[in-house]
Amino acid sequence: MSSYEVLLIASPVVVIYSAFGGLKGVLLTDFVQFIIAMVGSIWATIYIVNMPEIGGIEKLLSTPAVAAKTAMLPDFSKPELLIPLLIVPLAVQWWSVWYPGAEPGGGGYIAQRMLAAKDEKHATWATLFFNFAHYALRPWPWIIIGLASIIVFPNLESLQAAFPDLNPAFVKNDLSYPAMLTFLPAGLLGIVITSLIAAFMSTISTHLNWGSSYVVNDFYVRFLRKESTDKEQVAVGRISTVMMMILAGLLALVLEEARDGFNLLLSIGAGTGLLFILRWFWSRINPYSEIAAMLISFIIAAFFFINGKMETPLVEIAGHWQLVLGVVITTIGWVLVTLLTKPSKAETLNSFNSLIFGKESKFKGFGMKILGFFAGVVGVYCSLFAIGNFIYGNNGLGFGLSTVAVVCGLVIIKSFQKTD
Repeated sequence: MSSYEVLLIASPVVVIYSAFGGLKGVLLTDFVQFIIAMVGSIWATIYIVNMPEIGGIEKLLSTPAVAAKTAMLPDFSKPELLIPLLIVPLAVQWWSVWYPGAEPGGGGYIAQRMLAAKDEKHATWATLFFNFAHYALRPWPWIIIGLASIIVFPNLESLQAAFPDLNPAFVKNDLSYPAMLTFLPAGLLGIVITSLIAAFMSTISTHLNWGSSYVVNDFYVRFLRKESTDKEQVAVGRISTVMMMILAGLLALVLEEARDGFNLLLSIGAGTGLLFILRWFWSRINPYSEIAAMLISFIIAAFFFINGKMETPLVEIAGHWQLVLGVVITTIGWVLVTLLTKPSKAETLNSFNSLIFGKESKFKGFGMKILGFFAGVVGVYCSLFAIGNFIYGNNGLGFGLSTVAVVCGLVIIKSFQKTD
């Protein structure tokens, strides 16, 4: 058995030990879903890489078409790749764009998990664990299968030839992964499908429950029927859940590939991230600021989405520049609304700060918290590239990046000790 197979098989074992050893607050359903997904994707990866068409990991990575795709950084001589893949994410996206699970300034998507933890420290470690598992560990089985698909399906024409009965409109780049899964034997294919369904249902249930809670608590009870009974609220929640499912299904009919949904989600959140960060520190921000940010970003996202579906678009602009433009317009919009509307009442702000921070200042240990934040980001990225370099056979660089990740972990532990 090769080193990369040992690494992939050992990964779930490490995850299980870490979770039950110190992350008791992670929701059990999410954890089980993650384990099922990892076992299925890793097993599928090992099987596919050892297919005769691929010939093992060494042969896969030595193929010129694949080797050209394995660089950690995009080609700096190609701005069409450098700007959307490196510059925009590092300079703009991380602080300005709301995305479920990675909300700048915090949000309900992660908060509902954190609130299930035993205490604040467990919640923090659980969140760090999620980021490690989500960004550093989970992508690699997908990446390797994606690289293998370059050999089996080098272009869209080969995909169409392999699935002649499939409507050409559905033959897109994101078809490569499910196309590779067709090579799996029946039992293993069943496990992979189960893992994909588990991941899908976990995400769908989260969003439907989350969305219906907004409809019931923040709209229906607050503005329409303040005296509504519990039974009535449950009924409204069920109806809103069904309606959201129908609307999501209708939207799916106009999405041609997975990337369309991802880009639309980013566009809807473009420009709101900075507000969600500053609301903790700039008391001038009020509910009108958040409403304006969400409304403006949604209108801009809807415009670009509809514009992209038109036979003759009104404007033609690259996707990453659409994102930047949305960030600029939305940010200007919510800042103007903030300055033109009345701030929240001082009593409300003081009551909130007292509830969250108690008698301590929100800036207590702020420097160490910022240091811990950067250590977490660097540590997760170093873990991501360390795993990749071990798989690619670059053990020296892999150990170097692993060392940096360990140091980042120690810095985070130290930051906890300093801020307790």
